[in-house]
Amino acid sequence: MKTLLVTQADLRRLVHEVGIDVLMDRVIESVETAFRTFDLARTELRQREGFTLRNARTGVLEWMPVMRQGESVTIKVVGYNPMNPRHYGVPTIIATNSVYDCATGHLTALVDGVLATALRTGAASAIASRHLAHPESRVLGLVGAGAQAVTQLHALSRLFSIEKVLVFDVDSVAQRSFAGRAAFLGLDVRAVPLETVEAEADIVCTVTSVGVGEGPVLEDGRLKPWVHVNAVGSDLPGKLELPRSLLERSLVCPDFLPQALVEGECQQLRPEQIGPGIIEVVQHPERFGEWRERSTVFDSTGFSLEDEAVTGVLIELARRHGLGLDVELECLAGDAMNPYDLLLPEHQGQPGQGAPEGARPSIRVA
Repeated sequence: MKTLLVTQADLRRLVHEVGIDVLMDRVIESVETAFRTFDLARTELRQREGFTLRNARTGVLEWMPVMRQGESVTIKVVGYNPMNPRHYGVPTIIATNSVYDCATGHLTALVDGVLATALRTGAASAIASRHLAHPESRVLGLVGAGAQAVTQLHALSRLFSIEKVLVFDVDSVAQRSFAGRAAFLGLDVRAVPLETVEAEADIVCTVTSVGVGEGPVLEDGRLKPWVHVNAVGSDLPGKLELPRSLLERSLVCPDFLPQALVEGECQQLRPEQIGPGIIEVVQHPERFGEWRERSTVFDSTGFSLEDEAVTGVLIELARRHGLGLDVELECLAGDAMNPYDLLLPEHQGQPGQGAPEGARPSIRVA
C-alpha cells in the first residue's frame, strides 16, 4: 500500500508532456462534470475551517475536506499569507492536496496544491462565465494582477474569444508585469486605470488580496448592464470586493453557500437576495438563460469539490505519463498487531535471546 507523491518537478514534466492548454481544458471539464453530476447522497462536503495567522497581514491556514461515500476523502490544507511574495518570494497561496482510501484510511496520494488551486479557481470562473455571462463577451477585465489572475485569464480564454484584456492593480509593478506573465496566451493585454476596466469589460474577475474591511475594489456606476463578475478574492469574514449595490441588482450565485455566507460576497446579502448555487446553474442552465443579458455575480470562495476534481486530473495524468513517486510512507508492513514489527532488530523480542550489549532492558507488563 504505497502513496503516490506528485511534486513540482513532476508537474513541470507533465505540462511539457501534455501542454498547458490541454491541462486547463481537462481541469475545466473535470470541474464542470463534478458540478453537473453532484449528488448529495454520494458526496459529503464540508466548508473550510482553520486557524487565523496574526502576521503582518491577516493570513489563514485552513483545511478543506470532501468525501466520496465508500471511496475516498480528499483534503486540501492551504495557507493564505498576502505578504508571502514580498517577504519570502513565494506565492500568496501555498497548499497540498491529499487523498485517503475510505476503506482503510490509507493515504493514497499527496499532490502539490499550489498549481492545483490556481487551475481549479480559474476553471470555476470560466464555467460560471459560460453559463452566466453574455455569450458575445469579448473584453475581459482583471482587477488584481497576481498569480490567480494568470489562470483566470487562461481558463476564460479557453471558452471565450477574448479580444482585449484590461488589467488593473494597486501594485503598479504587478500591473505592468502581468502582460509578460500572460504572454504565452498571445492576447492583447493592456494595463489601464480601474475606471477603464469598469466601463469596458464584459466579464470582470476580481482577484485581489484586499484587506479585511478595506473593500470594495469596484464601483458600480460605470459597469455594463450585462456585466458578469467572478468575485474570487473574498476568503475571510469582513473581506469584500464588490459594492452592495451591484450585488443587490444582480443574480448572485455562490459556489458553496454555507461558506460564502461566512467569507464571500454573500456576507452582504439577506438570504432572499442570494441566487442559485453554481451546481444548480450547471445542472439546470435553461432556468437562468435570461440573466445572460443582465448583471450576474459568481461568488467564488473556492470549495473542496473543485479540489477533488483537479486532484483527480493531476493523479490520472501523472500515472498515465509515468510521473510521481510511489513511496511506503506509512508503517503498514509486517505484523498488523505490532507497531514495532520491522522497526526493531530481528532478534529482539524473540524468546530465549538476550538484548544486545548496551541496549535498554525490556519492560514486561503483567
